[in-house]
Amino acid sequence: QVQLRESGGGSVQAGGSLTLSCSASTRTFSGNALGWFRQFPGKERELVAAIASTHSSDDPSTYVASSVKGRFTISRDNAKATVSLRMKRQKPEDTAIYLCAGRDGRSWRGQYEYWGQGTQVTVSA
Repeated sequence: QVQLRESGGGSVQAGGSLTLSCSASTRTFSGNALGWFRQFPGKERELVAAIASTHSSDDPSTYVASSVKGRFTISRDNAKATVSLRMKRQKPEDTAIYLCAGRDGRSWRGQYEYWGQGTQVTVSA
């Protein structure tokens, strides 16, 4: 069982930056693929960015949605059991609840079993 907790959400003006962080309570963190999803009101969650586990055969080892490519970056620190989402040049359409997710597989592709509670990101025009 993996427990995830997000931090770093908040409000920012368009063009600004925010970094979200997610801490995981697991001793096998390096073996989990991780992702950041976002959810708009009344819509399905969408995968924003994901990163494979250590020793994954994924190529590339990270995924970034086309809507945020060049603006968002995902990274992980296995020693600290954290995964971060750096968001730059934010747009009002980035406003959503952002959720950290993990899966037992090494690949970032597939179903995610573990979820954080989410953190609100609001980008004002």
